[in-house]
Formats: sequence, C-alpha cells, structure tokens
Amino acid sequence: MAWDADGNPIALKGPRHRSVLARLIVARGRVVPVSRLVDDLWTDPPADAVGAVRTFVAALRRALEPGRAPRSPARLLVTDGPGYALRAATDAVDAWRFERTVAAAATLPPEAVTVRLEEALGWWRGPAYAEFADQPWARADSRRLTELRLHAVELRAEALISLGPADRAAADLRAHATEHPWRENAWRLLALALYRTGRQADALDVLRRARALLAEQLGVDPGPRLRALEADILRHADHLGQAQDTPTGRPDHPAGRVWEQVAAAYDRTVAPDARARLESTTGLLRSLAVTGGSGLLAAREHRVAAIAAAEELGDPALTARVIGAYDVPAIWTRLDDPEQAARVVAAAERTLTALPAEGQEAAKARLLATIALESRGTPLARGPQAARQSEEIARRLDDPVLLAFALNAAFMQCFHRAGLAPRRDEIGAELVALSARGGLANFEILGHLVRLQARSALGDFSAADRHAAAADALAVRHERPLVGVFTGWYAALRLDATGRAPVTEVEAAYRDAAGLLHDAGMPGLAAGLLPLALLCLRLRHELPLRLAFGDHTDWGPYGPWARPLLLLDQGHRPETAEALRATPDPPRDHLQEALWCLTARAALALGDRQTMARAHTALTPAAHELAGAGSGLLTLGPVSDHLADLATALGGTAELFDETRRRTGE
Repeated sequence: MAWDADGNPIALKGPRHRSVLARLIVARGRVVPVSRLVDDLWTDPPADAVGAVRTFVAALRRALEPGRAPRSPARLLVTDGPGYALRAATDAVDAWRFERTVAAAATLPPEAVTVRLEEALGWWRGPAYAEFADQPWARADSRRLTELRLHAVELRAEALISLGPADRAAADLRAHATEHPWRENAWRLLALALYRTGRQADALDVLRRARALLAEQLGVDPGPRLRALEADILRHADHLGQAQDTPTGRPDHPAGRVWEQVAAAYDRTVAPDARARLESTTGLLRSLAVTGGSGLLAAREHRVAAIAAAEELGDPALTARVIGAYDVPAIWTRLDDPEQAARVVAAAERTLTALPAEGQEAAKARLLATIALESRGTPLARGPQAARQSEEIARRLDDPVLLAFALNAAFMQCFHRAGLAPRRDEIGAELVALSARGGLANFEILGHLVRLQARSALGDFSAADRHAAAADALAVRHERPLVGVFTGWYAALRLDATGRAPVTEVEAAYRDAAGLLHDAGMPGLAAGLLPLALLCLRLRHELPLRLAFGDHTDWGPYGPWARPLLLLDQGHRPETAEALRATPDPPRDHLQEALWCLTARAALALGDRQTMARAHTALTPAAHELAGAGSGLLTLGPVSDHLADLATALGGTAELFDETRRRTGE
C-alpha cells in the first residue's frame, strides 16, 4: 500500500504495478535493471515484457507524483542506466524507516526505547511483503524484516522491564514466546519479567519449559544466557532486582525538589480556609487518580469530601468547578464504588439546579458529563440524556477540552443495547484526533483504548494492535501505569482469539493479565474477571469446567450467568433450570454480549425456548461482532455462531420475529 502526504491511500492499479514498486523497495535505492524486473515479474515473460514494465513504471510515476509537470524528470521512481530505482527518503518507506528506528533504539535510554519502538511496531499492518510471499526476490527481505520486528518486540520488553512495569512486559512476552517458541531471548525475558514481579517459581517453570522444548523439538541445549539466568534466579542474584526507590528524606530528584518548594510556598501564601484550596485540591486529585492503585482509591474518597466541603460553603459556581474539574477518563462501564458514584451524581444534580438559568454553560456541561459518567452501566434514562446535553453544549461552545470530557460520557452511555461497537469506534476516533490536536494526553490514551476495544469486537486485531501500541507509548511518555492493565489483558485476548496457542498457554496468559489487577484500585474491573475469561475459553474449546473452577471461586458480579453452566457441567439439570430462570438480563456494559451468549448456551442445553428467543433478540444487532471482545479482555467467539445455534434450535424465524416484536413494542 502507498499513501499520500495527507494519509490517503494511493491507487496503484494492478498486482504487476505493486510488484514493481515492492521490488524497487527491496532494492533499497539501488538500480534494478529492466531485464531483472522482467525475470522477477514473469515465469514465462510475454513478448512485450519490457514495454509492459515501462508502462507499469509510467503509471506508478503518475500515482506517486501526481503534481509533476509533463515531461519533467521523475524525483521518486527514477530512470538510471539500464533500469529503475526508488529514490525516496528513508522516512517515506515504512520498511526502511522501521529498520533505521530499531537500529537507533540501541543507543537510546529505556524511556525513549519504549516510546520509539511502540510507535515503530505500530507501523506494521501484517507480514512483510505479504502479497509477494511466494516471490523469490521478496523472501530474503521478508525474513530479515520479520526477524527485525521480533527483535524490536524483545528490545521494547527489555526496556519496559528495566523501567519497572515488569508485569506489563510479562503479559506481552507470554504471547510473544508462545507464538515464537524457538526464540531463546523471548523465554529469557519472560522469565526475568516474572522474577521481577516476585514470581520466582513461575520464572523457573518458564525456563524449564524452554529447555524441554528446545531439547525435544530441536535436540539442542539452552544457550548460556538462559542457563545463567536460571542459576541467577536460584541464588537471587543482586543484579536481577529492580532499582529501589529513593530513601525517605529530602528528594534528590529535580522534580521532587520543585514539588517540595512549590508546596511549601503554597502553604505559606494561601490561607488554610481559602476557597482556592478546594479547586487546587481537585486538580491534584485528578492527577492522583491516573496513577492507579492506592492513588486512585484515595482520589475517589477525597473527591467526595471535596464536593461536600464545597457544598457547605453555599457557592454553586464553586461547587460546579470542584465537581467538573475531575475529568478523569473512564474506560470501564462497571463502577468501582456505586455508593460514591451515587453521591457524586446527587451533588451534581443539586448544583445543576442551583446554577442560574442563563450563563455558565461550560460548568453545566461538565456537571452533565459527570452525571452521565457516574451513571454508567445503569438502566436510568438520565445518563444518556445528560451525555447528549453535555455533548451538544460542548460542540456549541467549540471547546475541545470540554468536548473530550463529553465524548467520554457519550462513550460510557453507548452500551444501551448489543452491537454498538461501530458507534464506539467513531467516538474513539474523534477522541484521538481531537486530543492529539489539543495535546490532551489522557483523552488521547482513552481514545486509543476505546478503539482497541471496538476493533477487537469487530475482529480487526491488526488495527487493535496499533491502538494498543499507541496507548502504551503514550502511557510511558506521560507516566500512566493503569494503561498497562488494559493492554496487558488485550495481549491475552489476542493470543486467545488467534487460536494458535494451546489452551494451557492462553490460560497462563489470562492469569498473568489478572496479576496486573492486583492493587490497581479498580475493583469494578477486577471482580470475577479472571474466572469469567477462563469460563469463556473453556466453553469455546468444549472443555470440562469442573476441573478449572472450585466451589469457592469468586465470580464477582458474573455469578448469575456462570451458575447455570457450572451446574449443567456437574449434571444437575433441575438446579440448572432453576438457576437459568433466575438469571437476569445482562447489565448495559462491555460484557453484555458475552453474558447473553452464556445464557444462550445454558438455554440451548435445556431446550428453554423462551430464553433462547430472548437471547436471539438481544444478540441479533451484534451479529457482526465477537462476543465479549468489545471489552478488550476476553471472548466467547463470533456472535453469529451463537445466533445460528439459537435459530436452528428454535426451528425458523416466525417465533423469533414474534419475540422481537413483543420485546420492542412494535
């Protein structure tokens, strides 16, 4: 593929035209004689092969340089002696640019390595020279670029490990080592990442599996680096540990010194009872929230206290600013603390009523966005209404910061039925473009994560890969550790969805991803997620459930949808029927399609026609999606497969139509 300066695709006509361009790219600026092009393009060249090549070149020149004056010399695809050469700048050809970036990464500090390689890996849109894989002239360069890509993945992982977020690296490396099991460096880095997260036993198990694989499949022993790492892990070698935090006391980092000085000056200058302290506190809480862990928990708690303090002062405008300034991006539909969220919504509604009818439109839009965000996942009509009103005001005011906040609210209220991944993808695309122009890093990350989820739902994992890489690169640049939770889970989903790894490897990847949630401060995401992911995996592969889940498994909020299938797996059909009757409709969130499919599976097994019809009606709008993949976390396979099973069991469409009409009131 070729693109113009604005990123629009350039039409290159037929496959021979593309072959000529690819052949010249492989030559890396060197001249390729016309006779060589003829031999490379045809096994049995036609009589006018040379003339045909010249025609292809002329068409390529018109496409690549549409503004070139007639009869003026070409600047990109030039004639040189007996043939042609592509004299493009290095940055104009992805393959050349990628090679240069990877080579330069070896000289950069770890922070820069992660950013540069995340960006470079995002340029890949599939295998190198995929269209020409069977051509001898493309094979060597294809293999070289593929090897370079794998090397870049490992360089990036090594940089991540050195920076500290070894848990994120472990999730990515699990998938990488599984897909490329002969790469000793992949196993070495995975073991090191696991050791750095305190999982010595898992690290040693990885090394032993690598040794067994190499011996059984290749008949070779592990290399010296693998052997040395195993020995170092067993003796807890000092050089394997992570850098320790700065000892307590006066900060010795410039940022720490500046923070200390400014905080001291603020305390000396601003009166303890000044209203400005409330607004300053809210800005600080916003920064604290994106650090994750205890920071996120503390931010939520102190946010409620700040709102209560503002309300006590009886100043609606101040309260509106305190509530609306907490524009922390939200990506997950299930609330972490519903009680706190309800208190925030109530305060926002009171403040909205207290503001004057005219004016303060931006403050009102922020209050409305807050109401929509904190009402997510509920069936209340107020949430979608508030999201629409907030977006209308933001667009009318032409305020990009306000619009980004409103679009986040719109995204959170875009789960009112199944099958809305395309709409969420549109929201994510606007968020990315808007935020990139305005320098809104938090919302740009959010936009990429939204698109990661939406493209996963639509089965477009190449695009989802690019958004995951972009989100990770921004997260490293702006120190947003929570992003790695979502991209780490996506790596496990990606391994699951490709179907190339054995179930045991996928289960291990999901367990690694679950480790990212420890102390992340997101109970609404963490509760019951790992068992649900493993349940979906085992159901897809028609594996027994009783061996994977014990009686005391914490299913979190997903218990009602898991219980019928677990009972069925144990042969308890009467109890299964009772549990299925008690199963509610799924909530309006990321996992509603997956939960409907679980209900459908149980109903199919029991022959419950009424429940099957309900499930078919609910899932039909999502026929083009992968069940659950819109979460970016797990999948139960194509929704269309479940719909086909339901339609077959129901024996026709009349009953489905009647049920659809009854449920929609038409």
